Parts: sequence; C-alpha cells; structure tokens
Amino acid sequence: MADDGFAHTVNREAEKGRVEFYGRAGTKNLAPLWRVLGNLVLEAPKSPCVPALWKWSEVRPYLMEACNIITADEAERRVLVLENPGMRGESRITRSLFAGMQIILPGEIAPAHRHVASALRFIIEGKNAYTAVSGERTMMSPGDFVITPSWTWHDHGNLSDQPMVWLDGLDMHLVNLMDAGFREGWPDKTHPVTRPEGAAEAEFAYNLLPVDYEAPSKTTPIFNYPYTRTREALDRLARFYPADPCFGYKMKYVNPMDGGWAMPTISTWMQLLPKGFKTMPYRSTDGTVFVCVEGTGKTTINGQVFEWGPHDVFTAPSWLFYEHQASSDAVLFSFSDRVAQEKLDFWREQRGNA
Repeated sequence: MADDGFAHTVNREAEKGRVEFYGRAGTKNLAPLWRVLGNLVLEAPKSPCVPALWKWSEVRPYLMEACNIITADEAERRVLVLENPGMRGESRITRSLFAGMQIILPGEIAPAHRHVASALRFIIEGKNAYTAVSGERTMMSPGDFVITPSWTWHDHGNLSDQPMVWLDGLDMHLVNLMDAGFREGWPDKTHPVTRPEGAAEAEFAYNLLPVDYEAPSKTTPIFNYPYTRTREALDRLARFYPADPCFGYKMKYVNPMDGGWAMPTISTWMQLLPKGFKTMPYRSTDGTVFVCVEGTGKTTINGQVFEWGPHDVFTAPSWLFYEHQASSDAVLFSFSDRVAQEKLDFWREQRGNA
C-alpha cells in the first residue's frame, strides 16, 4: 500500500478537486477512508517499537540512585520504566506491554492496592522479600515468576538486609486500549494476611485440585512459579527431548486448571540454550521481552546484534526476525501478548526466513 496512507487505487490528480468536499464532510465528523486506508489495513505489521537492550550493569546504578532521591511511600512503586526507544514517553517496552525495574530496600513496603491490569514479577536480585496477593504471602528468589492477577489486592515488602529488585510486566496498555482500567488503594500499607504461606502451592501445584474448587479467575491460581523447579524441568527435558531449531528447550508456564497459558493476556516462557546452540531465524506478531537468567550469548534482531548476560533485558519487536546464540549454557525468561493475540485469532509466526 502507498506509504502516505492513500489506497492504491486513488487518483492523486483527482484528489485536488475533492478538497472542498473533505472540508465540508469534516464539519460533520466524517473522513474519507481511502486517504488513510494504507495506514489502517497493513500488508505486514509495522510497529514503532525497535529492538533494544538494557544492560543490568547500567540499569542497577540508576535503581540505587533512585532509592536516594525518592522513598517507597512517595513513589508508591519505585520503578524505572524500560522505555522502548521507538516510543519514548509512552511507558511501553512493546506496543501492548509495560516493563519496569522495581526496587525496595530493607524494611520498606510497597503499599497495598489493586488494579484491573494483570502483572508479572520476574525476580532479578535479592531474597527474603515477599509479594502478598489476596491475603497470602509468597517469599521470592531470583528467577521466580510471580503473578498478580487482575483486580487482586497486593503489596510487597522486604524483610532482608539487602535491596530486592524485580522486573514488572503489565498488560495496562491492553486494558487502557479497551477503556477498562480501574485502580483502588487499600486504606493501610498492607492487606490483611488471611491464608498461610504456601496455601496456593498446596492446593494447586501437585497435579491435584481441591475436589469442589471453582476458579474465580482466568489466571492460574498458582501465583509463584519457583525457579528451582523451572530449572529442573528444563534440565530433565533436555536429557531426552529434541531441541527445537528455533527455541532450543522452551517451556511455557501453564494454568493447572486447563493447561492453558498462566495469564489470560500475557504469555510467559522459560528456555534453555545449550552452549554453542544457535537458533534458526524466527519471527512472530507478538513483540517479545527477554530476560537473561543465567549464562551469556547474543541475539541478532533484524541484523542488529545484542550481547547479553545475567539480568540483561532485551526486546524483539513484532514481525522482525531474530536468532539466539549461546556462548555458554544460557536460560532466558520471556513474555509477550501472544495469548491475547491467539484469543483474537490473529497471531502468526514464521520459522526460518525462507
């Protein structure tokens, strides 16, 4: 389609005689589709997002400095947003998703609130800090994948003597696109604890469910997927399962209620890339955020090379080819809006660039 948005069939010379008509139509809040059709119905995805890398060695000093200039109480959530360079000022890492690094210091509490947007927490650094969701606390360790379902009360606290850092990922831009966003604060810093720690794990994490359980949400009832278990699962899979040419050994986090994605709007995975493994080129319509958990390697996105190591974050925008190459055994966590696209019946992928 034409780069300026006009439909292919529009006669540009004839357009000069239509200006007066367009002006009159505009007074009635009417506009000609044929002048913008090329920008609305695309021949292929055209995202303003660009490939980007956030090096942990460069991000962490800013997080520590932020602790010196604003308290957790004043900020409510002390987060540095990972802004996609192609969409500065919009708080987006991909077109549909938010990502930011949150830090809480020893003794601090990020106060309780709830919102329609669903959130994931991927733990980067620290231990003996907790997230509380709907009255149950879970202690967090590096590599853990923790979920805050939509419209659930949650707060965070650091009981250790070291800073705690995690990556936040939220679907707020999808929620706001639908004009469906609500938010509410709890009157106290913390929400009452009404369930013992480990209750959700006991109920749902052993391939068993309470016999009369009825799911109140489309989100998994497990809200902490510990890295120790995830890493063991990857290792066991790699002993017998053939490596996927595009992914190595990649597993998705699932909801034990139905075997589907763990979250209704955000897809999440963990993958193992053995030392020396190089993936085939791959692209899909879901812009994807990656976090290196361990190991080192590089990813080539649309011809641009990004070298990564532990705690680095990078993003591959929609419909750009990327390929990973591991220089040591490496583990990558990733998330995208694939599950939402699948439900809307327009997700697409291409394996290999032929």
